Amino acid sequence: MGDEERYIGVAERRARLALRHRLAGAARAASPEEVADSLVALHGSDPATVYLAVGARLADPAGTVPETGRALYEDRTLVRMHGMRHTVFVFPTELTAVVHASTGLTVAARERAALLKAMAKAGAPDAAWLKEVEESALAALARRGQATAAELAADEPRLREQFVYAAGKSYQGVHTVSTRLLKVLGVEGKVVRGRPLGSWTSSQFRWAVSPAHPELNAAEAQASLLGRWLAACGPATEADLKWWTGWKVTDVRRALAAIGARPVCLDEGVGYVVDGDVDPVAGPAEPWAALLPALDPTAMGWQQRDWYLAPALRPALFDYSGNVGPTVWWNGRVVGAWAQRADGEIVWRLLDTEGVGREAEAAIAVEAERVRGWVGAARVTPRFRTPVEKELAA
Repeated sequence: MGDEERYIGVAERRARLALRHRLAGAARAASPEEVADSLVALHGSDPATVYLAVGARLADPAGTVPETGRALYEDRTLVRMHGMRHTVFVFPTELTAVVHASTGLTVAARERAALLKAMAKAGAPDAAWLKEVEESALAALARRGQATAAELAADEPRLREQFVYAAGKSYQGVHTVSTRLLKVLGVEGKVVRGRPLGSWTSSQFRWAVSPAHPELNAAEAQASLLGRWLAACGPATEADLKWWTGWKVTDVRRALAAIGARPVCLDEGVGYVVDGDVDPVAGPAEPWAALLPALDPTAMGWQQRDWYLAPALRPALFDYSGNVGPTVWWNGRVVGAWAQRADGEIVWRLLDTEGVGREAEAAIAVEAERVRGWVGAARVTPRFRTPVEKELAA
């Protein structure tokens, strides 16, 4: 390590997380837009996660549901769309073009090719037919503004066409063109997730035409996205960056060079921060607690998580696919889990009691009441359930 490569320890990494992820009391945000801008991306595959992640970071969480709905479905300052690692996220709308060019195009080409191959194997109509159906469906969606797949199929009946997928295999199934095509169009950046059919916790949704955006150069878009994320989550290792983006390591290295990222020394090895972010960062003045939801972008932000999550806690807190459940935080590290019971009570359990005394327990209890207060009559069950969450919720 050269003299210029400053060591950034665990305490400072937790301090940066507390402030930049809007978790410490004094750092909390005034709006969902501020939250999303600070975090770059909110996991959106489970709709309730978006609201719970926002509510955990608002100075006044009472308006979490109406304000997040306004941002997503009225003002369209936030958009729910496919992004990194073929996952649905919520992004600030101004990042739509950056995400599409940096990440979506590569995945989209693969998805469309896979759909055409599956249809051809099943003897279903060809690419020209699919293109015609696609254009018709997009025109119908533009006329309606927002629509479910069933509503679009009423306008374009060919969307109901079915074909057998993986014939003769143990996982053989029947796929409907609408389901597969809308997924491809989502990854291609042509459609986005719209307003849910039910409440804010509903996983059923409408589709909408994507906001208009310019087509950007892929390498420039990758540099832009990586720079935004590193400013929010740095320092991070090359492995963290590759995992979060889903890019090839060559793309990560090119983007790091393009933004002039600065190397620093971490316990895991070499990490990176954006240029100008090498100086020490002081932590928040007051200790803090937080209850973060399943798939929260902070808990899922890095591949290498030992600096904020003890390895011994992972079996209880993650499902078999690597999705994190609801977590309890104290001063920058995960110390437990929480869940909502059928009667609405928010219950929590400490899993790591080291350094967690009465002050911490009192602060965690306050956060639990804070969550219960704004969630109200809604009942939230994570889409991906973990052992300890299921046990607590029972």
